[in-house]
Parts: sequence; C-alpha cells; structure tokens
Amino acid sequence: MVKKYIVQLTEEERTELNDLVHKGKAAAHKRLHAEILLKAYISDLGNQWQDKQISQAFGISIRTVERVRERLVKEGLESALNRATPNRTKSRLINGENEAYLIALACSDAPEGYGRWTLRLLGQHMIELGYVNSVSHETIRQTLKKTN
Repeated sequence: MVKKYIVQLTEEERTELNDLVHKGKAAAHKRLHAEILLKAYISDLGNQWQDKQISQAFGISIRTVERVRERLVKEGLESALNRATPNRTKSRLINGENEAYLIALACSDAPEGYGRWTLRLLGQHMIELGYVNSVSHETIRQTLKKTN
C-alpha cells in the first residue's frame, strides 16, 4: 500500500529527535512520537520501518503511527510530538446570568402540586421562562453542584 504521508526529516530535526529520545527528560508520549518519526523516516540508506513493525515494536496501534506521520506532514514537527488539542468548542448553556436565575428559581418555593424542585422541573421552568432554548437535567445538576 502506498503511504499518503511520507516522513521527511532534515538533519536538524533528526538530531533534535535523537536528543529527545536519548536524553530521557521528555514526557513519555513525546518520546514515543519521536521514536515513531525516527523509525518511519525514509533515509537514503533505506532503513525505514513499516507501520506494522513500528506498532509491534512499541506496543501501539498502526493508526497511532499513521496519525503521527500525518500530523508531521500537515502541521509540522512540534505538533507531531505533542498531544493533539481537542477541536471541540462547545459554549456553556448556562452562563453567569442564567446561573443566577437558576439558583434563584431553585431557592424559591416549588410549584403547586410539587413538594420540592426536581432537576427536570427546574429545566422545564428555565425553558418556559425563556432563559435557555433547551437544557438537560444533567446540566442543571452540574450547575447546582458547583454552587453548593
């Protein structure tokens, strides 16, 4: 199978990776990624390892080797050595102002017919009052838990 992402390293990059591997002062994942890149490097002497060999030698999946190579080619050496940052960006449903309304609602008397507020009931009232479009009982629980 033809590899899509070919590891090409300059002399300086190889030296940096060798230092990282042999000095033993780096984080384990960083050292592992450096070793993966050194083994996957295609040199003129032809001493490149196959992904399967690398995965077996280090006890990791082939997909990990592929991901490290891909990040080297797409994002550079530093990105390939460090852990990937999560790319999920979720805004909080209940911000500071809505949190204050939720706490005030939870401290008020329960609606008629109920002995006390439940998480689902609080969520339904927050929606009815227009503070949020939708909210789960778990979000309500986490918000109330952090406020004690």
